[in-house]
Amino acid sequence: MAISYKDSGVNIDEGNAFVDLIKQEVKKTFDSNVLGNIGSFSGAYALPSEFKEPVILAATDGVGTKLKLAIESGKLDNVGIDLVAMCVNDLICNFGTPAFFLDYYATGKLEKQDAARVVSGIVRGCQEAECALIGGETAEMPGMYHGKDFDLAGFAIGIAEKKDLNKNQNIQKGDILVALPSSGLHSNGYSLVRKILFDVLKKDFNDDFYGRTLIDVLLEPTRIYVKTYKKISTHIKGLAHITGGGILENIPRIFPQGLGGEVDRNLIQTPEIFNVLVEHLEMQEAYRVLNMGIGMVLVVEKKELDFVLNHTDGYVIGEVQDACEGINLR
Repeated sequence: MAISYKDSGVNIDEGNAFVDLIKQEVKKTFDSNVLGNIGSFSGAYALPSEFKEPVILAATDGVGTKLKLAIESGKLDNVGIDLVAMCVNDLICNFGTPAFFLDYYATGKLEKQDAARVVSGIVRGCQEAECALIGGETAEMPGMYHGKDFDLAGFAIGIAEKKDLNKNQNIQKGDILVALPSSGLHSNGYSLVRKILFDVLKKDFNDDFYGRTLIDVLLEPTRIYVKTYKKISTHIKGLAHITGGGILENIPRIFPQGLGGEVDRNLIQTPEIFNVLVEHLEMQEAYRVLNMGIGMVLVVEKKELDFVLNHTDGYVIGEVQDACEGINLR
């Protein structure tokens, strides 16, 4: 008796139907630099002409165990935004303008309607980041994933001027730290968040949390800062994406050697979800794992501060110091 690929759990026809389903959605992200159509073996993108000394930047990331909450709750529409955000927000920290995006979707059994909801989120994320979704891969692997489980990986490519790559070396004592608010937890620390909320506090997805269901609060998509960055890129010295490592580890990554920073915790605008979580954490652990309501930190020279504050929703949280390393919380 002959055995088909479908008998082993992989449905090629479902995969082809999925590609047909998302084609028109994906094309919404295309710009004039996209070459060719969906369905080739690779995506092609023309190098924009406005750069004098273009440098290609690349960033990759996933959604982490936030994805598990989306799968368990059946709320799949926004995790694609998270995927794009985690990648493009890293690119702008090196003064790179996102150009195009690739995604990888791996599952045990491809359900094309569910997968299309995820890709729709990726499309919306790419539109917000003003980059093109020019390729992706869908892998159906029943031996690796079980039930409704799936995983996502994203890959963002950007372009920067070579002279801007070391712009953060101009940071000096007295420069101001400006926080851009997060939309919530973003996409880091969810293993800890899940343990506190569901194992320790025995919360339910549908519990009321200040007028919203808890699951909706937890699945609020990661904010994308690309448009904000484009408005202020020539008026700042550095950006730090507050992801894994939190405020304590991410801000120092952009300082020249010998510099650190002081952050006033009382100035941080902290959403209520963090107040619930920190009741079960040491302070250092909270600020090392969670973003505490800050999605991005800008380093701004004092003479540029008014411009940055007037063109963003940012606010001052501290300043750069010398003769120290790391971040001093006070």
